This record gives sequence, structure tokens and C-alpha cells, in this order.
Amino acid sequence: MTLDTGVAEATRLTEEEIAGYIIGATKEVFGTMVMMELEDQYPLREPITKFHCSVTGMVGLAGTYSGILSIHCPRQFALRITSSMLGMEVEEVGEDVNDALGEISNMLGGYVKMILSKGGLDLHLSVPTVISGEEYTLNAMADSDCVIIPFVNEGERFLVGLKLKKEA
Repeated sequence: MTLDTGVAEATRLTEEEIAGYIIGATKEVFGTMVMMELEDQYPLREPITKFHCSVTGMVGLAGTYSGILSIHCPRQFALRITSSMLGMEVEEVGEDVNDALGEISNMLGGYVKMILSKGGLDLHLSVPTVISGEEYTLNAMADSDCVIIPFVNEGERFLVGLKLKKEA
């Protein structure tokens, strides 16, 4: 998994630098909004495309660059994130979990937008989308032009991914 060469050339950033920005943003968002400290385990050793009992929050990017920023959590960790954000126990995946993971993906997408865009006018974010299920596959995660960063909190692992390409 590597950063798209068009993106690397246009931004003059390496995959490691982009990953560093995402790591910093994710740790900041989780530290301030979720009250959780994270440990990153970058780089990801092997691609992951199949998710079991998981929740995925995504936000699309369009403009000078196009792509998707995503966060993939095991169901129990998504419930813990939501419970911490709301300050109350959340026991099932529903609107609260969708809102929490949607908001986290939106905040992380905003960080990526700041890194890639001059003044924010040439790059736009979509409304967040959240999916969950017993088993699903995300083919975009298998592509070689995707930067994926594993994070751990209290033994639970989740992923933040950025698939990005430079538009003509």
C-alpha cells in the first residue's frame, strides 16, 4: 500500500509524511473528542479488505484530488467510542454510533483537506457515510494507492485509510 504517485508529486509529500499527518490528526481527534489515547502501528503489514462485525465511517474528497478517508472499527470498539463521546453507555449500533463515526471521519477528512488544499477552495468533503454489518468487503482498501494506518487502544485495533488520486 502506497500513496498514489500523482498525489505524491503534486503535494511534494511522501507516504510517510501523509501518514504522519493522519496519525497526528487521529490522535488529536481521539484525545480531545473521544478521550482516548491511541498507539499507531504504522505501517500496515498486510492489506485488509474483509470486515467482520464492524462499523466503517467514510467521507469522500472531490476537487483537485479525489478519494475517500475512512475509519474501520470492530463493533465493540465503535460502541466504546460512541459511549465515550456521548458520556453515556451505548449498547447497540444505531443512530448514535453512525453519528459518532460519521463525525470522526468528517473531522479527519477536514485535516486531510487542510494538508492538501490551499485555502480549502479546491477540495470538498462529502457528507459522511457509515456502514456496518456482520461481514462486508471494501475493495478500495486492497488497491495499492491506499495509505492505511492501524491504531490500538486498550488492545482493540482499528484502521484509518486514505485512498486518494490527483485529478487531471
